[in-house]
Amino acid sequence: MAKPEAKARMRILATGEVPAGNARGFTLLELLLVVALVAIVSAGVSFSLRDSGQAKLEMQGQQLAAVLDAARAQSRMLGVPVRWRPTDNGYQLDGLPSPHNTAQWKDKGTLARSAQADGSVLLGPEPLIAAQTIRLWNTETPELQIRISTDGVRPFALSP
Repeated sequence: MAKPEAKARMRILATGEVPAGNARGFTLLELLLVVALVAIVSAGVSFSLRDSGQAKLEMQGQQLAAVLDAARAQSRMLGVPVRWRPTDNGYQLDGLPSPHNTAQWKDKGTLARSAQADGSVLLGPEPLIAAQTIRLWNTETPELQIRISTDGVRPFALSP
């Protein structure tokens, strides 16, 4: 006859089966910890991903700001007027030597325009220029726009 104490210590599953060996499942605390870690990681990934259209536009804007500042410095150094003007698929720097005077946008569909009637910007040769702003956007997402501007003294930079 079996001892009553042995029956009391035996684990019985809800299905009526006796678990084999040391088999055990996950506790609620372990499951909650895994779910919390997955949520934190996915939130971090989603915050680190930026809108690719805006990111591309900002990269093109930063590149254009660097080109404008370099052209402004060359204009002062050479003592010749340099005018930036947009073209259908890029821009042109009138007044600079041939290899450095044209460029195409890296992202197709990018357009740029300044507040001037012809859309151009005069970069020098005077040390002070008028305040200038260039608006940059893409034809695929025209609601996304950035501005590259200078007050005439400071370098060109992205502005809100």
